Amino acid sequence: MTYQSTGISLEHNGQRATIAHADALDHLRGLPDGSVDLLVTSPPYCIGKEYESATSTADFENEIRRVFPEIIRVIRDGGSICWQVGSHVTKNVTVPLDYLIFKACEGNENIFLRNRIVWHFRHGINSTKRFSGRYETILWFTKGEKYYFDLDSVRERQKYPGKRYYKGPKKGLLSGNPRGKNPGDVWDIPNVKANHIEKTDHPCQFPVALVGRLVESMSPLGGVVCDPYAGSGTSAVAALLAGRSFTGSETEARYLEIAASRISALVDGSLRVREDKPVLEPDVNSSVARLPAEFLIGG
Repeated sequence: MTYQSTGISLEHNGQRATIAHADALDHLRGLPDGSVDLLVTSPPYCIGKEYESATSTADFENEIRRVFPEIIRVIRDGGSICWQVGSHVTKNVTVPLDYLIFKACEGNENIFLRNRIVWHFRHGINSTKRFSGRYETILWFTKGEKYYFDLDSVRERQKYPGKRYYKGPKKGLLSGNPRGKNPGDVWDIPNVKANHIEKTDHPCQFPVALVGRLVESMSPLGGVVCDPYAGSGTSAVAALLAGRSFTGSETEARYLEIAASRISALVDGSLRVREDKPVLEPDVNSSVARLPAEFLIGG
């Protein structure tokens, strides 16, 4: 499937995903007040990717300030805004982009930061003059003091589910939540590299599992998820898989084609998505996990 000149629109299990071929601000301006339950996005990082016009951290901050008033307008009371970003590194000097987002968002009396979630991944570009970057962050804001949050939908299996209280009035009773534990604010989820089953031609694609946790915990079933920088359509896929509808925008035609292809594959049942599950630990007895003899020379 390919996109039409105005964008794409597909339905899955009664929920519709629409991605406009448009600028983020133009798309947001076309949405009704309070029509979005969760906005989750990863705006361009100003790191020299082919689709970026921004070239500096000042450009990045200006883009956030450009769209933020419209984002606040379209988010319903009690809804959430999630910004997923990394760091801007030039000549081994690092600027944390979430700090710039926080600066752009602070001062609004009705917007509250709930979590700074660390997305940890184990593979990436290796550095020699600084520690290799192995995490990015998600800033989770809510509109209003009362907000939607379904922790039970994203609980994880406890390490010791059979643990019991050893003293006090609850002695002998199970001490954990039967639904599982809170996953905390550090998430170990593989990033989308060459051998990842979700990999497309988009150079900065984030995994469905990452967005899925946000969608399931921060928006109600049948709610509306928005991503004004939709890219390869990961947020749309995550929303549809979770039974939410989706609205978004993307300026690059070839990324719209990728998004259309992925959503079409979801509709016909052929889309491959990595399940949100613990990262597989390597078999210490495998040949690639053993310390090579060459590394032991002179050790």
